Amino acid sequence: MNPIRAFRNWRMYNETVRELNRLNARELNDLGINRGDIERIARKTL
Repeated sequence: MNPIRAFRNWRMYNETVRELNRLNARELNDLGINRGDIERIARKTL
């Protein structure tokens, strides 16, 4: 993987984690997400 793609993937992962962590428990539940699943879900965005 080239450095530019790796950086973009890292940035997308961090942005996804940050946005999901901003949601409260009810909002996450509405989406069917547990707080413990956030990192796993963010990895799927790559």
